[in-house]
Parts: sequence; structure tokens; C-alpha cells
Amino acid sequence: MSSTRTDSVPAIGGPTVRTGSIPTGAHGLTGAQNRIIWLLLAAAFVAILNETTMGVAIPHLIDDLSITAVAAQWLTTAFMLTMAVVIPITGFLLQRFTTRQVFLAAMGLFSLGTLLAFVSPGFEMLVGARVVQASGTAIMMPLLMTTLMTIVPPHLRGRMMGRVSVVMALAPAIGPTVSGLLLDTVGWRWIFGLVLPIALVALAAGARWMTNLGETRKARIDIFSVVLSAFGFGGLVFGLSQIGGGHGADAAANSLSTVTLVASFSIGVVALALFIWRQLRLQRRDDALLDLRVFRSLNFSLAILQMLIVAMAFFGAITVLPLYLQRVVGLQALETGLILLPGALMMGLLGPVIGRIYDRFGTKVLLIPGSIISSATLWFYATLGEATPVPVIVVAQTILSVGLALSFTPLFTASLASLQPRLYSYGSAVLATVQQVAGAAGIALLITVLSSVAAGAASGGLGEVAAEASGVRTAFLISAIISLPAIALAFFIRKPADSVDAPPMH
Repeated sequence: MSSTRTDSVPAIGGPTVRTGSIPTGAHGLTGAQNRIIWLLLAAAFVAILNETTMGVAIPHLIDDLSITAVAAQWLTTAFMLTMAVVIPITGFLLQRFTTRQVFLAAMGLFSLGTLLAFVSPGFEMLVGARVVQASGTAIMMPLLMTTLMTIVPPHLRGRMMGRVSVVMALAPAIGPTVSGLLLDTVGWRWIFGLVLPIALVALAAGARWMTNLGETRKARIDIFSVVLSAFGFGGLVFGLSQIGGGHGADAAANSLSTVTLVASFSIGVVALALFIWRQLRLQRRDDALLDLRVFRSLNFSLAILQMLIVAMAFFGAITVLPLYLQRVVGLQALETGLILLPGALMMGLLGPVIGRIYDRFGTKVLLIPGSIISSATLWFYATLGEATPVPVIVVAQTILSVGLALSFTPLFTASLASLQPRLYSYGSAVLATVQQVAGAAGIALLITVLSSVAAGAASGGLGEVAAEASGVRTAFLISAIISLPAIALAFFIRKPADSVDAPPMH
């Protein structure tokens, strides 16, 4: 016989929040709770799938819309900027509004943006559509994480986070392949045309089955914090997107790019410092937009630092590998997607298994080998050349995916489980923000290194392909060096005790 326990936790500065029924027994979750989790997983899958299809489409959009490569880059830059601005606000949104309201708003925005992109007559409207899409996408992962932590009993959280790993692996796995097929047959619009009906089905299912999981509190939004957040995180991400933007351009363009980069970083750093100061003051009366008391948990802080390193090293590396396959090995976009597919599928298949291992044995048995395997693969990538056999790359990428799978699930679960339930939404927002900014930093750094080294090698007399290979090796070397601290950190991150409430913070 199973029993049901309902737990209540005090909301920050507001009424008691009822976290929903948390069943105990053989299965642990009710049918309604499982349905909510699957709805959120499906929505997150659609959002990530949409984003991973766009990279392959940029060259086609340059030709079809008669725009420059610099202009086309705004289709990804605008998306990243919007994500960087919206994600830090999600902690407040999840406190102020119900799960149902936030889900319908997020999927509604994403569906609207996808529709606008599908029918877009030109570049300007397409950029606007991407901004609308990103506004919904930014909310989905924090909403998924917060809901999962709220309704899933502690002893089952690892296997549920394993489902999140499946989504994070499968969407990027099939995204480039599907995009390549559509671009070669029916054109770029149908990237959005494929995603739109799936998004609408998820929206309709949410309207039908999504329930409210807790009471809200009447929190007021601090407009000054929103402005500081936008300039802080937005400035940093925009500055990162400008790194290396002047390569191959004339002196005037290089100078303008440098000025833009310095100005963006300066504004971002100053605004971020003011944002942090503002939150520290507001959280004294529980009015912070992003409550930074999450960092009073050492385990959370260490896990976030580990995630920052992982995102910076591996998101950058995962961006460089397709460039190597296309520019050095000479493969097409579709072939590149197929080479990356086995590793991503392996990562997805391992997600639930790794989750069960976490639930039973904790973090170290996963994080330590995971960080070692991932770092070792990057060191191998630093030796890639023009003659490296493709099957070897497939095996290496699959091994790297196993290492990342061993890392992501314990990091997601251990970080948020270290917090009091009332701080889950803020912890999810911090986790997503760190991934976004650190990932952008890693991509910007490695692409800049690749471009600079390749340009220098070419000017020194190397052929185009050999010069590109030299740049790729140097970029992977930087990524491998960045990954090393993750091995040390893996020994210190622990699995919090299986309790509904984390230790109180003073």
C-alpha cells in the first residue's frame, strides 16, 4: 500500500506554499504528477530542438534573404541576448505566478514566435520572431527544474533528472540532421513549420492537463533590478558574441568591433555589480528579483562552479567539432550531424541509468569518472588532424558524451537539492544563467582562438585546410586546459541527504 504525504514550506515573504502531494511507496509519483513532468519535458525538448536546428540554417538564410554574414549572426545573437535577459527573472516569475500560468505563457510565446518565423517575409521580422521564441524558451528549463524538485521525492530525483538528460541529449542529436534534410528539400521556413505543430500540441496539452502545484506570493517586481539584469547579463553575452567578430574584415570594422566589445563588457560588468548589490539589499526583506542566498550553500556553490567549467569547456568544444568536420575533414552538414548522432543517443540512453546510480550511490561515483573521461577526450581532440579517421572521431565523441552524461545528472540534482524548497526557483534561474553565460563565453573564446591561429598559420604559408586544422587543435587544447579544475571539484561535491527540507540558512 502506498501512502501520500503533503509537505508545506514557508514562502519567502508570503503565505505558506503547498508544494503538492508527494506520494511515497512503490512508484513515488501520481499519474497527474508524471503527466506534468512529461509535459514539461516535451516542451523543453521542442525548445532545444528549435535552437539546435538554426546553426545549420545560417548559410541558407544568407542566400535566401540576401543578407550579410554579420546580419545573419543576429538571428543567434538576438536569441542569446533575450535568453540572458529573461532567465535571471524566472526565479521571480516562478514565485509570483502559478505553474500553469508560467507554462502557458512560455509555450504561448514560443508558439507565437515560431509562427511569426514561419510566415516571416524578411530578415527584420525573423529577428523579432526569434526574440519572441527566446522569451518562451528562457522560462522552460527553470520551470522544469523547479517543478521537478518540488513534486519529486528526494530518493527519486536522480532518475527524474536522468529524463532531463535525455531531452538535453536527443534534441541536439537530431536537430542538425533534421535541419539538414529540410534545408536540402523544402527550405529554411519548414524548420519552423516542423516545430510549430509540435509546440501547439504541447500548448494544448498544457491547457488541458497542467495543474497548479502551489500557492503564489504577492511579490512585487523591482524594475530597477530588471533593468540592471538586462544590461548586466545582456551586456556580457553581447560582448562575448562580438569576440573575434572582426576577423577577415578591414581595419575600420576591426576597430568598431573592438570598441563595441569593450563598451559591452564595461556596461555589463558595472551593471552586474550593481545588480548583485541591489539583490543583497532587497533580499533582506525578501524582495530580491534573484535571491542570492542560494550561494550560502557550499555544495550548491561548488556544483554551480563545476557547471560553469563544464559549460565553458564542453559547449565551446561541441561548437568547434562540427567546424573541424566540415572545414578540415570536408564533410557536409548532414554527414556531420550523423557523426554526432551516436554519442548524443548514448548520452540520452544513459540518462535514466545514471539517475538511478545517483539515487543509490551519490555524486562521486559519477562525477569523478565523468570529469576524467570528458577531459581526457578533449586532450585527444587536441591531436586531431587532416588524416584522423572518421570512425575514430565517432568513437571519441561517443566517449565524450558518456563523460558528459555522468556529469550533468548529478550536477543538476545535487545543486538544487542542496537548497531549501523555497529557493528552488532561484537556484534553477542561477543554474540556467550560468549555463547560458558560460556557454557563450566558451564558444566565443574557442572560435576566436581557432580563427586567430588559423589566420596566423595561413599567413605563415600553410595551406587553408592545414591552417584550419592547426586552429582546431589549439582551440581544443584551450578547452582541455579549462576542463582540468572540474576533475578536482568532482571530489568535493556531495549528494545532499534525502530530506524534503535542506538545512536552514542563517
